[in-house]
Amino acid sequence: MTSISTKTVLAAAVLAGFSTCAFAQGAATPWELKSDMGYAYGKDGKTLSYKMGTNNAGTLLKGAKKVPKGTLFFIGQNGQLYMRTGPYLEGDGKFMFGSE
Repeated sequence: MTSISTKTVLAAAVLAGFSTCAFAQGAATPWELKSDMGYAYGKDGKTLSYKMGTNNAGTLLKGAKKVPKGTLFFIGQNGQLYMRTGPYLEGDGKFMFGSE
């Protein structure tokens, strides 16, 4: 578990969120991430989840970075995972990149 980076865990969390209806048209829904789980987006493009323990917590946090507030994760047309910091909502709270 120590070789999984924070970006990898967050990327998997994003994919888990997209597998729900969060990416569907309409109101956004919160992800259901659990504090005792790790989420990974593997080198082969597969998503994985891991039950986490406390024995290596210090090692896991070493080199980890917080995701800035206002970060959007998405899958591009090529199937690659991307992230964007910056505005993604209109002034009225609607998603800027929606189909409507």
